[in-house]
Amino acid sequence: MTSDNTEPLTVEFATTLASINAVEWDSIAGDDYPFLRHCFLLGLEETGCTTADSGWQPCHVVLRRGTAAIAVMPMYLKSHSYGEYVFDWSWADAWQRSGLDYYPKLVSAIPFTPATGPRLCIAKDEDQEAITNTVLQAIRELASKRDISSWHVLFPDQSVSEQLLTLGMHQRIATQFHWFNDGYDTFDDFLATFSSRKRKNLRRERQRVVEQGLRLETRTGNEISAGQWRQFHNFYQLTYAKRSGHGGYLTREFFTRTAAAMGDQVVMVMAYHGDTAVAGALYFRSSDTLFGRYWGCDQEFDCLHFEACYYQGIEYCIANGLQRFDPGAQGEHKIQRGFHPVKTYSNHWIADPQLSAAVGDFTRREVDHVEAYREQAATLLPFKQTS
Repeated sequence: MTSDNTEPLTVEFATTLASINAVEWDSIAGDDYPFLRHCFLLGLEETGCTTADSGWQPCHVVLRRGTAAIAVMPMYLKSHSYGEYVFDWSWADAWQRSGLDYYPKLVSAIPFTPATGPRLCIAKDEDQEAITNTVLQAIRELASKRDISSWHVLFPDQSVSEQLLTLGMHQRIATQFHWFNDGYDTFDDFLATFSSRKRKNLRRERQRVVEQGLRLETRTGNEISAGQWRQFHNFYQLTYAKRSGHGGYLTREFFTRTAAAMGDQVVMVMAYHGDTAVAGALYFRSSDTLFGRYWGCDQEFDCLHFEACYYQGIEYCIANGLQRFDPGAQGEHKIQRGFHPVKTYSNHWIADPQLSAAVGDFTRREVDHVEAYREQAATLLPFKQTS
């Protein structure tokens, strides 16, 4: 159904995705990028992951022309900066030193998921710039009414980030490490691009997994049993507790209900020692990209993390014709395993003019350091030198 361009535009801020029709949301956001699907975002709410109590109060954006939705965007009112992967703690400290409150702030992101993808989704045949301007103005008005310090758009596509930059939002650039499928038929085809020494190192890691008596299974969608979902959550909790002292952002119900309902967009690698599950890695996928998301174990084995989280993912991409593998944030150890340094983006609108100027200066000065780091990282890739 098309809307009449003479009808008035209104912007709604929904405190739960349950108030937005799933068909309406997905018709604009699409269903290929898994993290924007209505069932995924609503599942985060319904399983207790994104609530006011967790500091992720939904404040999703719906722009309507008359009664027809023409744009949607995930957004959250945040009372902290955890689970974002774009670090702004120093900004919060600066606000506090200035006698101002940094929280609450607004964040348009996929919670706990540093994966680049759509953020503001606009219906076809609509004026992208005009719609974006309308949403930005509505967010500014909301911020003024509710004493909100800022709005942050995390991990948008480059084209969207550049558009937001032209509309006055500061742009911040960072680095992740992604794998790209150069038409490989097998994992050995991929390894053939490595220098001899690096190829031997990687094969030694994979052989070490075999020598320890480990067996890995890859399952998708309905092939994953309820027991495996429960087991994976246990691994996830144990690993988070070791690393950060808490049991992770995601509840058991998120894995057993929400992730389990995502069909073939979910891929699980489970590692067994004998008949006992000892570790697991969870991926999501679109039509062309694999997203490595969560890992956990209850026993430590040499090189198992690399096998479950990287090599099994690469093999899955090759076998299923996926073009890119995004294994998550950070991790310089990915470089020597064939993951290229790539740019990621975020954009930031700051209500206070003085602090906005300071953030703008910071992001501009940061660019040179990020670019130098990315260029240096690229020199460490394991591939053969070409003349």
